[in-house]
Order: sequence, then structure tokens, then C-alpha cells
Amino acid sequence: MTEESKMEVEAADANTPKPKKDENVTPSASGESAAKYPDMELAQSIHRAVLMTGPNAKLTSEALASVKISPDISSDVIKRVKEMENPSLYSHLSPLLQWDQSPDALSSDAVAEMMKKNEETMKTLEGKVEEAKENAGDMEVLDARFEIARFAAKSMNKDEALGAYKTVLDLPKLSSGKQMDALMESARIASFYGDVAKNAEFVKKIAKLAEESGDWDRRNRLKVYNALCKLLARDVKGAASLLIDCIATFSCTEVCSFKDFIVYTMLSNLLYLPRTDLKSKIIDGPEILGVKQDISAVFNLVSALHDCDYKGYLHAVVEVEAVLLADRYLQPHCGYIMRELHVLGYKQFLDSYKSVTLESMARSFGISIDFLDAQISRFIAAGRLTAKIDKFGGVVETNRPDLKNAQYRDMIQKGDLLLNRIQKLARVVDA
Repeated sequence: MTEESKMEVEAADANTPKPKKDENVTPSASGESAAKYPDMELAQSIHRAVLMTGPNAKLTSEALASVKISPDISSDVIKRVKEMENPSLYSHLSPLLQWDQSPDALSSDAVAEMMKKNEETMKTLEGKVEEAKENAGDMEVLDARFEIARFAAKSMNKDEALGAYKTVLDLPKLSSGKQMDALMESARIASFYGDVAKNAEFVKKIAKLAEESGDWDRRNRLKVYNALCKLLARDVKGAASLLIDCIATFSCTEVCSFKDFIVYTMLSNLLYLPRTDLKSKIIDGPEILGVKQDISAVFNLVSALHDCDYKGYLHAVVEVEAVLLADRYLQPHCGYIMRELHVLGYKQFLDSYKSVTLESMARSFGISIDFLDAQISRFIAAGRLTAKIDKFGGVVETNRPDLKNAQYRDMIQKGDLLLNRIQKLARVVDA
């Protein structure tokens, strides 16, 4: 090729218009496209802003400082919602976050203008669909429908966004991969608006598709969706096993940040992993060590329990409460997790002794004898600790369960239940 022809080719390439980048799509680690909206980081910020607003705010200024959250987070939320041009979300949050007092607040005319603009945009996008049906093929129609759904996820309300994705899912000849993408984005919309039941429904549909087909990346991302769904349903043990499987291959940043993912993994597995596995899989995990400075409260909690530093452990439990409250997945279960963390610490301590004085145990945990007595007596009465308190002698005596006898009693109970069911069945058959 001569120099002149090379220059002509280069000039032609420079004049060729480049395809417009879709602002509603962000590439995932696998190269697949994941919708940018709904923004789950914004959902986390909204949760925090709501908890720190009003006279009964649950997140105090001290708690905000401990988890490194800006006290001006409400202003950040209003700016991001205005950038999304979502009038329904703005109207919903305005009274909750008292935006009428903010200098950045929108007037009712501005909100109405935003709604009118969105309606015009939807008409334009619907026109693209009709044009694709007449002049192009199925793939172009699918792309146009996805563009409408992603715009609805960004700027419309929950029902309109889910309706747009349902239209995508109703298209003929839709591949299982595209179905999974549409369902994952639908699950995020349901999660963004706090619809736990709808979110679980979408995740079940994705799991069913993944059994029949689905590449490695989508299956891996599904584990995170499923784990967070279980976490919301308080199936912490089920979530723990899924989360720890994804540490090395996490790429599901459209659902939660890597830092938040590590917090969920550490807290859920702390309650169920054996102490030896806690060291190898959590404390010494390279992925966890990489972010430990950002999650110091949670890391200190796990390390203190492993090192049997019970005084430090209870201090860390108090610090972790702010982390639980500030997270939209963990906050509904804050009381449950705090209770389980206390039980875990007391149980590990008592497992080392046949009997121990209340004074010695209270000294180890850095609390008063009366407070310790009130707590462990409540856990013993609930069957959470296998011990008894000799109040007169000031001693806690542990009762290690006999595993063989427990298994024998369990087998007898299940056997009786089975025999009763067989007898009922026999009576029905004879009749």
C-alpha cells in the first residue's frame, strides 16, 4: 500500500462516526453489559440518609464518624436523584429526607417538567422499537426494548420499570442468557425499592434458568444475588456458604461494592465457620487483607474472637453495631446479629471450662458481674448456652451436651412421628 492510500484510509477512519456509548450500561468484569441503573450504591446512601434524618434518627453523628459516612449524605442523594431525572423517586424521598428545607430542592413545576420530558423520551424510544420492527431484525428490536427498560429503571417508577422488563422477557426467540440478564436487572429494581418478595421471585427464576443453561459468569453472579436474597430472609447460614465461594471471583459490582461484599462474607461466616477455618479462609484471606483498613471494625471483631481476646471482642461488637445499622441488607437483622455475636463469644469462652466464676468471666469480657449474669441467664433460659448458674457460689457450670444421647432421642422422636403417619395412612387406605 502506497503512502497516499494509507493517508486516505486513515482519513476515512477518522471521519467514520463511532457508535454512541449507552450511558445506561456499564461493562462488568467479564465483558458482559450490566445496567448502570438502578444504582445500588445510591440505594445504600438513601438508606443511610433516612436513618440519620428526623428526631428519632438511628444513626448518630458518632456512628456516622465510626463508619466513615459523610454527615452531608442527604445533599449528595438529592443531587444524584436530580441527575437521574426520576420524578417519582424524588417525590417519594422529599418528605422522608425533608428536602423542602434544602436549597437544592425542586419546585413542583420542575418535577412536572421532568415528568413531561420522560414521557417524550419514552415516546421517542417506542418509535425506535417500531422502526426496528419494520426495517431491522429481532436483535435490533431486542436492543431497542432493553434501551426502554434501562431508561425506565433510571427515570421511571418501580412498576413502570418492571413492566418494561416484562415486555423484554415476553419477546419471542429470547436466549436464556438475555432472559437471565433481564431477570437480574428486574431483581435489582425490586431490591432497590425494598420489595423483598419480588426480588426473591426473580432470583428463583434466574436459578431455574441457570440449571438448564447459563455461562460461568452469570452463574457466579447469581450466587451473589442468591446470597443477598438469603441474607434479607435471615438465612445467614445459607448466605455464608454462597458468599465465601465468591470471594476470589467476585465481579457483581452492580449489586454491591466489593467492600460491602467482604463485610457480608465476614459477618455471616463468623457465626458458622469453625475457628480453624476462620483463620485460613477469613483472617488470612488475601482479598480480605486488601480491604481490612476500610472495614477495621469488622476485621477487629473476627480477629479478637479468633485470638480469644474477649474484652476486645465485646468492644468490637459495640463498634460493629453502627456498621449493621448503616447497611440496608444488615440493618433489618441488627438485633438478631448482635444477639448471635454475644452468644458466640460467651459460648466459645465457656467451652474452655467445666466451671468458672462469674467474677473471672466478667473480668475477661470487661463487663460488670450483674450485666454478665443478666445476659447469660437469658441465653441459658432460651437454650442458647448449655450451662447453669450457681448464684450462691457465683459460679457458671457448663453442661456439655451428650451427642450420642441427643442423636438417639432425635431418632426415637422421628421414628414415632413416622409410625404415626404410617398408621394414619393405613386408616385412610382401609377406609
